[in-house]
Amino acid sequence: MFLASWIWGTAVILCCVSWFLLGRRRRRQGEPPLENGFLPYLGCALKFGANPLEFLKEKQKKHGHIFTCHVAGKYIHFLTDPFSYHALMRQGKHLDWKKFHFATSAKAFGHGSIDPAEGNTTENFHQTFIRTLQGNALDALIEAMMENLQYVMLQSRAPKLQSNTWVTEGLYTFCCQVMFESGFLTLFGKEFHSNNDKNLSSKQETERAHILNALENFKEFDKIFPALVAGLPIHLFKSAHSAREKLGEALLHKNLLKRDNLSELVTLRMFLNDTLSTFDDMEKAKTHVAVLWASQANTIPATFWTLFYLLKSPEAMRAATKEVQSVLESAEESISLDGKHISLKRKQLDNMPILDSIIKEAMRLSSASMTFRVAKEDFTLHLENDFYNIRKDDVVALYPQLLHFDPEIYADPLTFKYDRFLNEKGEEKTDFYRNGRKLKHYYMPFGTGIAKCPGRLFAVHEIKQFLALIFSYFEIELVDSNVKCPSLDQSRAGLGILQPSNDIDFRYRLKCL
Repeated sequence: MFLASWIWGTAVILCCVSWFLLGRRRRRQGEPPLENGFLPYLGCALKFGANPLEFLKEKQKKHGHIFTCHVAGKYIHFLTDPFSYHALMRQGKHLDWKKFHFATSAKAFGHGSIDPAEGNTTENFHQTFIRTLQGNALDALIEAMMENLQYVMLQSRAPKLQSNTWVTEGLYTFCCQVMFESGFLTLFGKEFHSNNDKNLSSKQETERAHILNALENFKEFDKIFPALVAGLPIHLFKSAHSAREKLGEALLHKNLLKRDNLSELVTLRMFLNDTLSTFDDMEKAKTHVAVLWASQANTIPATFWTLFYLLKSPEAMRAATKEVQSVLESAEESISLDGKHISLKRKQLDNMPILDSIIKEAMRLSSASMTFRVAKEDFTLHLENDFYNIRKDDVVALYPQLLHFDPEIYADPLTFKYDRFLNEKGEEKTDFYRNGRKLKHYYMPFGTGIAKCPGRLFAVHEIKQFLALIFSYFEIELVDSNVKCPSLDQSRAGLGILQPSNDIDFRYRLKCL
């Protein structure tokens, strides 16, 4: 027994030594400084994952504005100088933004490759999203979301609401339920019901139960999403795998066809799946699971952080409430609980610079997105003052949280300042500087360039609608006004808006209107 253990131990040590001597990458002339890490395959992954911001700050201080890290089998060149970000955008000939995103989507959601080059589909997904989430299509989404938010807040949650009675709940839980249910109804419509149906109320309760069950499956799947992006197979996570399959079953085309008021996004995606792809029924459904995840995974925490910071800042709350009241008065919208819903159009929502600034500041403080490009071939990356050789299949990445927390750009960067993105005239501020030079890239929670999130406009409008309705219908306050700001859950670094490490209790009640 001892001999066998000794043999296996020696073999492992020899493998590690062999990797250290032969398998580690060697920095070539003209390449960025290299950090291999000490662990085979993982490299720097554990240190990076523990606290990406501090890890990258440390390497930036050591190596300068560009360096290479071996992370989970990939060699990633981190570009940290914001004045060189544009270099990444103009390298379309050498850098591919689709490869990483397509591969990640297929791994995480379980559908076949959506890269047209792979032959499963000829759909241009990015163009589909731009067509159905921007321009005129955005107006219809905003209108539907406004209606659904009020339905969820005032009717769907009615059993909890009694006149003049406070309801205590977790703030993240509240945001999660309201935004998920409203967003699900906006994208995937409602089950067919006749307004004259005597059992309408019962059927609506049943449908809500189905959506909340979908929310539980969404949360179970979302918990292990970072592991899937890192390359771990979903079969290692039995409950999450089951949750993803249940979400897929709910979004099968045969089930979606039973629903009314499907969004243009989902309707078009169903048509393109049926006409341009070779996916089977479940694979088609899993492309809709991807849409559902993309619509919720960042919007929910962004909504939480925005409302949390408002509740912690009386000055910000007063300014935001005053702006919403002014817009409602200009639109001649009255607030009541008699069933007549508020209607705010896109133009009116766009005329809320204070809310814009508050949302931007909340997202600046909570965003940890990462922009990736994969090298198609060996090439030379030209930056502002120098150049570096990049190998084929290496990744070039931006980590904008470095930018968002830079004290040269944002004074006192860890402090929430609701008017940080307003100029002296109370309009959008776009002048931000570093080393005396004006920055083109200073706020990047949605990525940048051609791969910039196509749903970003809808996401911001959703949060504005949510806040406007909260201010209009409810009194709200933190249970503990001195509660500390929860820390950011670093396990999701690189994926967008970070979730809070713990929930915060708040209470709300209907206003006496």
